[in-house]
Amino acid sequence: MSDQGPPGVLGELVAQAGVRFNGGRPWDIQVHDPEVYSRILRQGSLGFGEAYMDGLWDCVAIDELFYRLLAARIDKRLGGRVRLRLFGEILRHNLFNLQSRRRAFQVGEHHYDIGNDVFEAMLDASMSYSCAYWAEAADLESAQRAKLELICRKLELRPGERLLDIGCGWGGLARHAAEHHGVEVVGITVSREQQRLARERCADLPVRIELMDYRNVQGRFDKVVSVGMFEHVGPRNYGVYFDTVLRLLESQGLFLLHTIGVGRTGLHTDPWIDRYIFPNGRLPSPQQLARALDGRMVIEDWHSFGQDYDRTLMSWSARFENAWPQLASRYGRRFQRMWRYYLQSCAGFFRARRGQLWQLVLSHPGRCAIYRSLR
Repeated sequence: MSDQGPPGVLGELVAQAGVRFNGGRPWDIQVHDPEVYSRILRQGSLGFGEAYMDGLWDCVAIDELFYRLLAARIDKRLGGRVRLRLFGEILRHNLFNLQSRRRAFQVGEHHYDIGNDVFEAMLDASMSYSCAYWAEAADLESAQRAKLELICRKLELRPGERLLDIGCGWGGLARHAAEHHGVEVVGITVSREQQRLARERCADLPVRIELMDYRNVQGRFDKVVSVGMFEHVGPRNYGVYFDTVLRLLESQGLFLLHTIGVGRTGLHTDPWIDRYIFPNGRLPSPQQLARALDGRMVIEDWHSFGQDYDRTLMSWSARFENAWPQLASRYGRRFQRMWRYYLQSCAGFFRARRGQLWQLVLSHPGRCAIYRSLR
């Protein structure tokens, strides 16, 4: 532990969130090297996260630390040098299309292709890498099954229909829909490792898994679904995205969009998340979604259950830590700290209500049937 205390401004800032440097509570920050302070002052959240990865500080309960910091909006109160750096991020995110066709596969290569063994250890049996639905569930397995079934029921799936799964992951939803609802599924992903494993997991079912960008899909589908992929689309492409769904959807069809969102339109992504976890990602706001849907699709239902993501992330974190002895030789200590920081800081993000989770049911404007909302 470092004996050198933080500069006054940092100590005062975290104190507003009920946090102390080198305090004795689980959410306090234990500093091993005073370089932590200069990194925070120079680089904000990026420096804070990298300092943790480098072992310069520790915290027993990172999730609770981030809940307190984010609930108090400490991230909005740092000084001029950090704001100048964020201005550069804002320019990058708003002057360039970071989610163009040319860049579409970057997130797959950077994140989803790191190794299926990490995700198999962390996720439930369905390999669902998105918010579970805990309304009547007691564990991760049942909560993810409930989420998959809720989606299929909201889509009103019928035997013989064709379902397009945009961002199909490791095929969990595709398998569930084909096995329990008798539909034919085409799933697309930008991750080679996801495609390989999803094909293995769905080999005995009428499911086809393709490696492609959503803009290149052809054909017509009775229903379309996208779970945890819209965060990679980017505001510049929202119009193209929904136009693509409309082009692919039959006139009586339904589209379910499951996405993380934020309550207020932002101009950039957290720099640490952008660099180490989800490059080029952006979280939509209600205003952005409504603007993109205006004149395109009918909003039949908007279901919010973001607090369920806190419990989901903490379940993933516990499973990852339990499996770490089997993963350590391949991935190393810095990866472990990065992944722990990612999962637990995101849990704090949802616990503080800074992040939301939405399921929107959207219909083709030509649909005649009345839609009845489900929970």
